[in-house]
Amino acid sequence: MFLLIGYVVILLASVGTYSVHGSLMALWVPFEYLAIVGLAIGALVASNGPKAVKATLRTVPSILKGSPYTKAMYMELLALLYEILAKVRKEGLMSIENDVDNPDSSPIFTKYPAIAADHHAVEFLTDYLRMMVGGNLNAFEIEGLMDKEIETHHEEAHAVPHIVAKLGDALPAFGIVVAVMGVVNVMGSVGQPPAVLGKMIGGALVGTFLGILLSYGFIQPIASQLEQRVDEGGKVYECIKLVLLASMNGYAPQVAIEFGRKALYSTERPTFAELEQDIKSRKG
Repeated sequence: MFLLIGYVVILLASVGTYSVHGSLMALWVPFEYLAIVGLAIGALVASNGPKAVKATLRTVPSILKGSPYTKAMYMELLALLYEILAKVRKEGLMSIENDVDNPDSSPIFTKYPAIAADHHAVEFLTDYLRMMVGGNLNAFEIEGLMDKEIETHHEEAHAVPHIVAKLGDALPAFGIVVAVMGVVNVMGSVGQPPAVLGKMIGGALVGTFLGILLSYGFIQPIASQLEQRVDEGGKVYECIKLVLLASMNGYAPQVAIEFGRKALYSTERPTFAELEQDIKSRKG
């Protein structure tokens, strides 16, 4: 929503203010638009493999849905971790074996749909719970493995924002390319009347205008939003990591989830009282 609001403000501040003293038809040069869009698509395809292009096309529209990483989602995550650890403390590690092996049908996981819908987070959680059940690794070894997996996940998740940012960086140059092509066309028409030459030069400059506007007004904000979304999503894995490690080091579930809560950003972090009340209400 904020992305669309920003787009409206950008258009009003650029095209809107121009329309007060200039003709909008002067900005309508279809072949300039077609050339820049074609250059952008070509650069995207040429610079990346099929997997990266598909991931970009799949990920970019998701920013219009709003961030799923809200306080309610993190409270649900902490409540899920608490319930799992409480069951382990009461019934032993083997009691969660079926939940870990079949999270889709687990009576615990199905109570938390926001987390169950994130299959990457569920896989991350169940993998390390499975290691805990196996009992072959200590907390130090699991922490090192978690750090490596989180690092790999972050590198993979940052690929799409990086691709979009690089495309945004290239658009001003593409605008210059289109503008130069227009100037070359103008130089070949020096015998035309001044009014015709002026229109042709204005049309050529539209390419530069369009490249810069698309880059800094439209594409770079998308890259920034995707970057923020990746950073927010990383907190899910960090929260899971800290809670499980705290449990392995002998802390009670009530204390272990505090390790995860403290890792959250202040804007989404529930207070101790809010989390306690939420867990009590879920028990009821």
